[in-house]
Amino acid sequence: MNFSFKKLGLDFQPKLFSSLKNYSREKFMNDLMAGIIVGIVALPLAIAFGIASGVSPEQGIITAIIGGFLVSFLGGCSVQIGGPTGAFIIIVYGIIQQYGFEGLAIATILAGIMLIGMGLLKLGTVIKFIPYPIIVGFTSGIALVIFTTQMKDLFGLTMENVPADFISKWIAYGKAFSSIHIGSTIIGLLSILIIIYSPKFIKKIPGSLIAIIVMTLAVYICKNFFGLTGIETIGDRFEIHASLPVPKGIPISWSSINLLLPPAFTIAMLGAIESLLSATVADGITGDKQNSNTELIAQGAANIITPFFGGIPVTGAIARTMTNINNGGRTPVAGIIHAVVLLLILLFLGPLTKHIPMACLAGVLVIVAYNMSEWRVFSSLMKNPKSDVIVLLVTFFLTVIFDLTIAIEVGILLAMVLLVKRVSETSSISVATNELNMSSDAEKTADNDKLILPEGVEVYEIDGPFFFGIANKFEESMRKLNNKRPKVRIIRMRKVPFMDSTGLHNLESLYRLSDKEGIQLVLSGVNDKIKTMLDKTGLAGKIGKDNICSNINEALERTKQLIR
Repeated sequence: MNFSFKKLGLDFQPKLFSSLKNYSREKFMNDLMAGIIVGIVALPLAIAFGIASGVSPEQGIITAIIGGFLVSFLGGCSVQIGGPTGAFIIIVYGIIQQYGFEGLAIATILAGIMLIGMGLLKLGTVIKFIPYPIIVGFTSGIALVIFTTQMKDLFGLTMENVPADFISKWIAYGKAFSSIHIGSTIIGLLSILIIIYSPKFIKKIPGSLIAIIVMTLAVYICKNFFGLTGIETIGDRFEIHASLPVPKGIPISWSSINLLLPPAFTIAMLGAIESLLSATVADGITGDKQNSNTELIAQGAANIITPFFGGIPVTGAIARTMTNINNGGRTPVAGIIHAVVLLLILLFLGPLTKHIPMACLAGVLVIVAYNMSEWRVFSSLMKNPKSDVIVLLVTFFLTVIFDLTIAIEVGILLAMVLLVKRVSETSSISVATNELNMSSDAEKTADNDKLILPEGVEVYEIDGPFFFGIANKFEESMRKLNNKRPKVRIIRMRKVPFMDSTGLHNLESLYRLSDKEGIQLVLSGVNDKIKTMLDKTGLAGKIGKDNICSNINEALERTKQLIR
């Protein structure tokens, strides 16, 4: 199978098939144990993420089952666990509020198509280069927003409608705080304490699952034997069906596609970033090497198929992937077993989830938000250069106050602008008219530290990339010279790693201006990539191949021939 895809020029090589070639009973037992544990860990998270996203807990579990299976079956990372994640909560909730679940389904499918397109175009490695301050900025912003959305359930507040935007939410919470329910508050706070402290005593069972079991039993007993009322449970809001849903059609039209492309792009970008980040972290621990393009294709397939069963967006989950690794999972079989475990829980224990208190799930999500916040990393990045701090804070506040779509787009644009500014500041053009200082020059061939230039020769040395960010510096350097018109201009390019189309246009303009004024242009130290570029555009022919020299000494020899 791998060979046939390679033959077609596709970088699609699922890890499952290569893992099964040397599979053993020992590996299966390790994968089985890891898969069971991850399935149990994933249950409370799938339920909590589903509800927080504005869908039913059943839909959260279905997303983890179908999405998790497809990510493991088709993915390019041996230990990746896919499913719903906290990062998508705000996006999914916002899309449902604005476009309904049908709009979310269409956006998720479009995102899946985009992810497959990214994988086919081999953009997996490119996405990894998204600046770290952007990732930390929107992740911390999402964490704060998730924390904010849980206040109503955590304290059992009586509110008819919770405002959508961040500031209005806190104003509404302040007005409704007098309606706090003491029972719900105790349940929520105890859940948080159990999640924090239980790992010190019980290593194998996740704290979130212990909190849900303990608090659910406590609330059930108090309700049925002590007449406690007012604590809302999942069953008060949702009806759980112990079966997999039948796939349903999703009406897609051109108008809906145009409407939902922006949120679909956000889902695709966030899914790509989170899944590849998770896979990269996993590689660092296992020593394996992911195929990022295959991983993107797998994520895309999962996001195309899951909505037909009522699921929400799928991506790689770092916490569950780490749980898989820490419990011995080393092949995609563990991820498939995790999906099967979730399916069995849904079929045989699904109805029991209706007794889980909403305050307990709020406590679980508060801990998820805390873990996502990366406040230590955020604090350390605040000590970085100003450009990084600006990108971090702008992305963070846009995520919190507006939405993630705007935050990612503006964050990336701002990072690019600041990068161009930084590169432009480090790139320079110097001019010499009488002599060249060769004291620390790699092209120095004699003991003399200075190279005397013939009369009527100017040497312009470019230090750094010759791109649109410094193109105008040439004109500035030429204007500063008040001497008479030279006979030859030598453009020294030994420190130019690359040249973009603007730099090429600027060089061509300089050639035309020089030719018009009767000045000969000579290039020195041009690397092979730039030579190829000059050949393809025909500029090398105009300048004259004899005038494109490998070093400054050769360029000066050519200059002497030209001014005779």
